[in-house]
Amino acid sequence: MTTTQKIQKRLNDSKAMRWTALGVVAFTMMAAYFVNDVVAPLKNMLESDLGWNSTEFGFFTGAYSFLNVFLLMLIWGGFILDKFGVRFTGKLAAILMVLGTAMEFYALEYMGDSTDTILGYKTSVAVASAGYAIFGVGAEVAGITVTKIIAKWFKGKEMATAMGVQVALARIGSQAAYSVAIPVARSFGLSMPVLIGLVLLAGGLIAFFIFSIMDKKLDKQVSEEPSIDDDEEKFSFADVKSILTNNGFWLIALLCVLFYSCVFPFQKFATELLVNKYSINESLAGTVVGLPALGALILTPIFGGIVDKKGKGASIMLLGAAMLIFVHAIYAVPMITSSWIAIILMLILGIAFSLVPSAMWPAVAKIFPSHQLGTAYALIFFIQNIGLWGVPNIIGMILDNFCVISTVGDTKMYDYTLPEITFTGIAVLSLIIAFMLKKVDKKKGYGLEESNIK
Repeated sequence: MTTTQKIQKRLNDSKAMRWTALGVVAFTMMAAYFVNDVVAPLKNMLESDLGWNSTEFGFFTGAYSFLNVFLLMLIWGGFILDKFGVRFTGKLAAILMVLGTAMEFYALEYMGDSTDTILGYKTSVAVASAGYAIFGVGAEVAGITVTKIIAKWFKGKEMATAMGVQVALARIGSQAAYSVAIPVARSFGLSMPVLIGLVLLAGGLIAFFIFSIMDKKLDKQVSEEPSIDDDEEKFSFADVKSILTNNGFWLIALLCVLFYSCVFPFQKFATELLVNKYSINESLAGTVVGLPALGALILTPIFGGIVDKKGKGASIMLLGAAMLIFVHAIYAVPMITSSWIAIILMLILGIAFSLVPSAMWPAVAKIFPSHQLGTAYALIFFIQNIGLWGVPNIIGMILDNFCVISTVGDTKMYDYTLPEITFTGIAVLSLIIAFMLKKVDKKKGYGLEESNIK
């Protein structure tokens, strides 16, 4: 039997099997995104019911990335991924997400009335933040694991489309979180949305065990073949130096941190922005903030398909960054207070939110060989997490110190002009980096403008 005949027997050569594998792991990420976003629309309730302020909310939101940044947990996760593979790392990540979310639920359910403090923060803030930090380690490691799974199962096939579909399915979790958080919390209590997320994550853990059976079979098939892949070497720590000295790595990483710092931290505060500035009903505001996730659900696979068939990845990233500038600049204009404009801007943000990831993550697989992918993704996610930790803290402090308009009881009204100017400045930097990436791609020949399907 020839090598070609053996290759055709790989599990991932079956279109149905590789897309089934994607669907299984995508469910885990869907649950992770639900938990990640479900507390964001509850900012006003946290302030009125538990006595939190914007600085504490910013601290909680930034806690997601705290361990990843300061204890380098995400980088260690990348090393573990390249050393021990996607099955072990994925199950470990799912367990961490379940444990962290359980802590978060316990803090909101049982510690809300406590007057004690931990390190100067209310007990509910400190314990919820600790749980969110543990969840953040699991979620980010799960993210790089699923990305490497897609690179493994879809190599030479519909990689960008698959990554787009995975992102789209994850956005269902985000959209659901923003839509149901406030109604569920009003009806059943502040901790109930988190409990729903905990149940979903338990299902995600089971899903990863199911995927592991499929992936083990694929590895067995690959091990029985003659060695045909030049880049299927084992990871070594020398690869870290190789990654860090690559210009493409730094440009992708900087674009990633700047772009996502204008999206995820913004969404954490956006429900309050829509209520305060645009007079949108509180429950509807949560749904509106989820519109970028809904847009990504539809558009990311489409844009991924374009990248697979036509290429133009660097140009697509450039366009997405430019759209971010437009969105935040208009949000920053004080006299524009129409609710319809606010909704349209959120839809445009959804398009940008779909454009950049559909091109960015497959680009990493073009720049680095497969045995370096886990570590490359981990280092990029690590740099991204610096922004996801720092920006919410900065925005929270800006709001408390410079933007309070009025206080009614325990509820504050904020002017979001200065935070939006801050987001606009970050978006401008992302556009500059996108220009530089396109220029370097042309010089180095990474192939970011070329199609993925060969």
